Amino acid sequence: MTDTSTAPAPFLTAWFEILDSDEPNRILDLISDDFSLSILFSTGDGNATDFAGDRAALVGYLEQRERGTRTHHLLSATTLGQDELFLGEVRRGGVPEASFVAAGRVDDTGRLQRLLIGRSSEIRFD
Repeated sequence: MTDTSTAPAPFLTAWFEILDSDEPNRILDLISDDFSLSILFSTGDGNATDFAGDRAALVGYLEQRERGTRTHHLLSATTLGQDELFLGEVRRGGVPEASFVAAGRVDDTGRLQRLLIGRSSEIRFD
């Protein structure tokens, strides 16, 4: 794993690096006890899936993911206090597939407390 400590959104940068790794379930070690999320996942066909809830929802999201086919790439990011904002691109085999935005709140213990992600294949940030 690369050193992400100087990234503009160090926690989310490391999060997506782990998610793209051979062991994406390691992100479960990075969430707080009161973690909650919503990942709104659109494929551009007018349908969207919302993985929302707590740890169990994140486990469900991880179980349905295609491992090793998609990678997350940073376009821009910033940190404001405990909040990180991350604009990225999802690629499949190196080819851009979708854009996404993620917002996360890191608690005082350094664990992710809140996560909101929206993904769409209908818009690109070139």
